[in-house]
Amino acid sequence: MTATTDVRLEPGDPAPDFALEDDHGDTVRLSDLRGRRVVLYVYPAAMTPGCTTQACDFRDSLSALKAAGLEVVGLSPDAPAKLAKFRDKEHLTFPLLSDPDKSVLRAYGAYGQKQLYGRTVEGVIRSTFVIDPKGRIEQAQYNVRATGHVAKLRRELGID
Repeated sequence: MTATTDVRLEPGDPAPDFALEDDHGDTVRLSDLRGRRVVLYVYPAAMTPGCTTQACDFRDSLSALKAAGLEVVGLSPDAPAKLAKFRDKEHLTFPLLSDPDKSVLRAYGAYGQKQLYGRTVEGVIRSTFVIDPKGRIEQAQYNVRATGHVAKLRRELGID
């Protein structure tokens, strides 16, 4: 699956700030996470097989990621109520952010045209961003696979 969008963030770019509602109904701002490294991972839809695999992989790696100084935050266009059900069903312990108008997804280049089963469609581009403590993009990975991505990311970050 390949994707196209006008925006592609690169290492060193400022991470687009946001203020989004999470799965608890609280507002989460990227600016509130300054001083910490953040893994912002983008997924198309809560409670689907691939997105569940990816979320559970982040959940199962959370202690190692936190020990390495990383905060994990998930982002999708799902409503907060659906995110809360996803959190409860899969025992997720990191924030899941709701971007229903897809403005933050677009700012990160994680929403646009992509190839899906041989067809061009518009949708969420599964992506992961590592944001440094100063709010700059450290890594921008587009079109990542749901399965095995967290293990690959851990290796790339020197955690494993």
